[in-house]
Amino acid sequence: MPTYIMLATWTEQGISNIKESPTRFDAFKQSLEQTGGQVKGFYLVTGQYDMVCIVEAPSDEVITKLGLASAAKGAIRTQIMRAFTEDEYRKLIAALP
Repeated sequence: MPTYIMLATWTEQGISNIKESPTRFDAFKQSLEQTGGQVKGFYLVTGQYDMVCIVEAPSDEVITKLGLASAAKGAIRTQIMRAFTEDEYRKLIAALP
């Protein structure tokens, strides 16, 4: 299953309702699990982003919809990147002409 790295920042609304953040994250995890995906890691971070989440999802379409649905609620902004494992990386490099 593809792996994705989600970078998230709180919006004004999200930070002003910060105590609701764990509940919002639980709802995201439940939605992801309903698609067959799962959260592999979650980190509260300092710097440019507030949270980093490593997830597995069935497809680019599924994770994109979940990211958009989460952002549409107004508490966060997300950036989602497809991540390739070391094995996938090696296969990609080996297949180069």
